[in-house]
Amino acid sequence: VQLQASGGGLVQAGGSLRLSCAASGRTFSSNTMGWFRQAPGKEREFVAAIRWSGGSTYYADSVKGRFTISRDNAKNTVYLQMNSLKPEDTAVYHCAASSYGTIYSPPREYDYWGQGTQVTVSS
Repeated sequence: VQLQASGGGLVQAGGSLRLSCAASGRTFSSNTMGWFRQAPGKEREFVAAIRWSGGSTYYADSVKGRFTISRDNAKNTVYLQMNSLKPEDTAVYHCAASSYGTIYSPPREYDYWGQGTQVTVSS
């Protein structure tokens, strides 16, 4: 499975961005997609996850109510709509695919990772 993330950029606090993650290859081998982020000097942090089948979702408390994860099965693409952005949301955002994990899985249970897209929120 190959993952291509896009949509990052520079936005002012309170603004919005939508990230996309296009999956290709053996996409049928993954059942869960997740978004993670990593800020400079910090560990990778879970953001949100979604099941391809059924669309169950799960969010980190820090983004709940502001971010929405969704998927388009026909396009093999997962989205992360980010609203009310804060400076602390600044990070490189990575999408990832898990073959056997659940929406609650930690990073180690994800098998495939995209290259990341930078999100910078100015105050």
